[in-house]
Amino acid sequence: MTDNPLLRVQFRVPFDQIQAEHVEPAIDRLLAEARRDLEAIAATPGPRTWANTLGALEQSTERLEFAMTIVGHLESVATTPALRAASNAVQGPVAEFYAQIPLHEGLWRALQDFAATPEAQALTGERRRLLDKTLDDFRRHGAELGPAGKARLAELSARLAQATTTFSEHVLDATNAHELWLTDPADLAGLPPSAVDAARASATAKGRPDAWRFTLQQPSFIPFLTYADSPRLREDMYRAANICVAGEHDNRGLLREILALRREQATLLGFADFADFVLKPRMAKTGAAARAFVDGLTARSEAAFRAEAVALHDFRKQLEGPGAPEPAPWDMSYYAEKLRKALYDFDDEALRPYFAVESVLAGLFALAHDLYGITVAPVEDMPTWHPDVRTYAVRDGDVLLGVFYADLFPREDKRAGAWMNALITGHADGAGGHAPHLGLICGNLTPPIGDRPALLTHDEVETIFHEFGHLLHHLLTRTETRSLAGTNVAWDFVELPSQIMENWCWERPALDRFARHVDTGAPIPDDLADRMLRARTFRGATAMMRQLSFATVDLELHRGPPMDDPDAIVARARDVMARFTPCPLPADYAMVCRFGHLFSSPVAYAAGYYSYKWAEVLDADAFTRFQREGLFSRDVGLAFRRAILERGDSRDPAELFRAFMGRDPDPEALLRRAGLAA
Repeated sequence: MTDNPLLRVQFRVPFDQIQAEHVEPAIDRLLAEARRDLEAIAATPGPRTWANTLGALEQSTERLEFAMTIVGHLESVATTPALRAASNAVQGPVAEFYAQIPLHEGLWRALQDFAATPEAQALTGERRRLLDKTLDDFRRHGAELGPAGKARLAELSARLAQATTTFSEHVLDATNAHELWLTDPADLAGLPPSAVDAARASATAKGRPDAWRFTLQQPSFIPFLTYADSPRLREDMYRAANICVAGEHDNRGLLREILALRREQATLLGFADFADFVLKPRMAKTGAAARAFVDGLTARSEAAFRAEAVALHDFRKQLEGPGAPEPAPWDMSYYAEKLRKALYDFDDEALRPYFAVESVLAGLFALAHDLYGITVAPVEDMPTWHPDVRTYAVRDGDVLLGVFYADLFPREDKRAGAWMNALITGHADGAGGHAPHLGLICGNLTPPIGDRPALLTHDEVETIFHEFGHLLHHLLTRTETRSLAGTNVAWDFVELPSQIMENWCWERPALDRFARHVDTGAPIPDDLADRMLRARTFRGATAMMRQLSFATVDLELHRGPPMDDPDAIVARARDVMARFTPCPLPADYAMVCRFGHLFSSPVAYAAGYYSYKWAEVLDADAFTRFQREGLFSRDVGLAFRRAILERGDSRDPAELFRAFMGRDPDPEALLRRAGLAA
């Protein structure tokens, strides 16, 4: 067992050695060790102290958390049937273990005893916050329940972990299962060369060099719906992505079960609904407050949204005659792109040659240096899970702050989307320093083709900047305690460091630093850049309403009355989202069955999707300080680093924001950026 790589918490994670057969024995052992450590804390004789109570509690699960993080990561980026089976086998026991921690009477008594000591009463700052949050977390997770309630809560937690994992697997499998094979060049009409070349490369990799292969992976799916002239083929792709409610990947039953489990969990703990349970420790505090926020933005956006829908239909009539039908859902991106080109003479594809991935990364790292005083440089000797993975070191002068992995391109064994994850949080050394942190960013960006480098869309550039912002939140953290470090902040605050980074992708002085033509090295021509910037708010209300639709359906499902019929849940979600959609949705629309943000883990963004818009208010407002005082101002950057990035959850997020801005956030900044306010 000693040679099991999952049993070694080390900075050089042996990704090249970890196999599926390591998972269950390692997790079984680490679970046993963690249980032993928790029992030891509960049985500690003598007076209660920070070290033998909260400090010990912090350390008790560290090795288990590390191993489970690695397993979950590999399941996301390099899944195999064996790894999936092993991961599924440990999900339930691990979820049950964590659910039992706040239900442990001895631990709860130990925390209460410590809280009553003079040492605890005298705590201030970060340690005070950790004690208060831990006590509250125990209460919120059943510490004060009776024996029957505690037993039921543990059952709910274990089943919720299993159900959400299966939901995620179904989405991944359904995504990979759909392939659109084309052999007639006429079917490629409208598609840009980059999409055609990528489809040919994908087909060739599958042994069919005479065909073109399109998938539901974002770099393939989005260009197809945006540019393909064939409405029949666009509909095929749209339906595959949004109407998966049958067969082995049917998530309707799991959707009903997950909602029911969450509802019972919240009720058992004394909350009106799951939204109130989840949001109590967040900035919004209640489901009603989150809903009021979403409804407020909806009201400010709705008139412009309706006008944009009419304008798009009128444009189609101009192209196809007065009898042209209203665009169907699979037509929206297609005609919107044509309208954008007509209004602004702007085609996003024209920007690709200026966004070679190496230049984008170089520009991103240079920006981080200008703002935060850090340097990012490649590291060559870190084991990885795939040859495409890059590794980098982040330093502040001679001090190593951390190392991160970058896995940027899609694979069939890798889940969709983009994300950041923390692998190791470096410990404070007690003298103001920290051991280095370890993290990663992953994406599914347009891959390189042949000898040609990866040429990204502007949206993909924003994605890299976004995830790097999350990464900086982790790598720059300087908290004393691991559980208050980095991205362990209130969920509706966690997107501030990521979303603020996207703003520089729209500033010409920043673009000029890295947006260079892959062949000539020339910057983006003035006329093209001007057209891109003028088109930024194109259909801004539609984009706003799309995000608000997700937030609304999320709150509706987690606050509304229970529904036992899976089809009724799907129909309710469709009806809610129809208000936010510029054209009628199909009767069998079932995007909610693929809504991984809400249903792919026990909590994740459940009852919290509003936080994207909440954080956009924060980031739009915070960025105004850079606009006023200097886009590349080291002084402002360091102020943001000290007030936000380094502080993790060591203070209330509202206090952290005020520490940077000197006031509470102003929602008008977001509306102005979206073109919805003067």
